[in-house]
Amino acid sequence: MVEYIIIVVIIAIAAIAIFGVFGDTIRAKLGGAVAELGGDTGEKDAALSTSSHDWLKNMDKDGGN
Repeated sequence: MVEYIIIVVIIAIAAIAIFGVFGDTIRAKLGGAVAELGGDTGEKDAALSTSSHDWLKNMDKDGGN
């Protein structure tokens, strides 16, 4: 049972690391897709102006911005 918990923790750490590395790229691609679909370009610009490091650092305790 402990082995499964260790595996889950390792996967969670890997997911956080991947998001930290590729977060800016993912945010840029999603922002471009939203703008093409007719979304609010102001929100896209606001999302792209914040780096992943700053965004993660400024998260509230409940996980929101």
